Amino acid sequence: MAIKPKTVLIAATAMALGVGAAVLAGGRSAADRGPVGLFTTLPILWSEDPDVGAILKAQAVPHWARKVLAERGTVTAFDRLAAPGDAAPLGRTKRLILAQPRPLGPDENVALDNWVRGGGHLLLLADPALTEESNFAIGDPRRPQAVVLLSPILKRWGLDLLFDETQPYGDRTIRVGAIALPVNLSGHFAVRSGGTCSVEGEGLLATCRIGKGRVTALADAAVLAQDDADGSRAAAFSALLDRAIND
Repeated sequence: MAIKPKTVLIAATAMALGVGAAVLAGGRSAADRGPVGLFTTLPILWSEDPDVGAILKAQAVPHWARKVLAERGTVTAFDRLAAPGDAAPLGRTKRLILAQPRPLGPDENVALDNWVRGGGHLLLLADPALTEESNFAIGDPRRPQAVVLLSPILKRWGLDLLFDETQPYGDRTIRVGAIALPVNLSGHFAVRSGGTCSVEGEGLLATCRIGKGRVTALADAAVLAQDDADGSRAAAFSALLDRAIND
């Protein structure tokens, strides 16, 4: 079976940082809360340097989100949500972050839906127009997903992800309760007929009770931009995690 380029990057970066492949340990008290799963095309656990050798030698500053995630438990990266023979890669993971994921296969949609209905807590960042720059050219499989394509699972949960093409480009802030969320070319959710989700913050954030579990979905991913000089993105992401994946 061919090894995917992004899988190599995850493993290489993990080795460079002195941890097991795609596994990052948080503090003891955080680890006691169980693992936190991460499924993403964003360069949170790996460098965007196209040279794997350079990744291993580089002393690059890691993405700030790694520390925020590790404070909540051991972080385990997944590159698939389903496996042959009805295997469940998510296993006993009860908390999962999907951050600008690639399109899911039919088996992955089923596995994710079953996982949530069984009691999983999911934070989904689904950006219809990702504004974060990338070192990889358009069409390179290592490039973050530019437009999230999750209509089947969102419709299953009673949501439509919409996008206003007339909105101006540029950072702005939308408040959701006490959380000031930075956005850029954000989408918005609409609840489908018969849906039971609730939306707030101009439709930016949706919360859905699905079976025994819960989905918290954000229609933007600018909160995970790497540039966070003042710490405002880390503060917003931390508050979002506390709201979405706390037991």
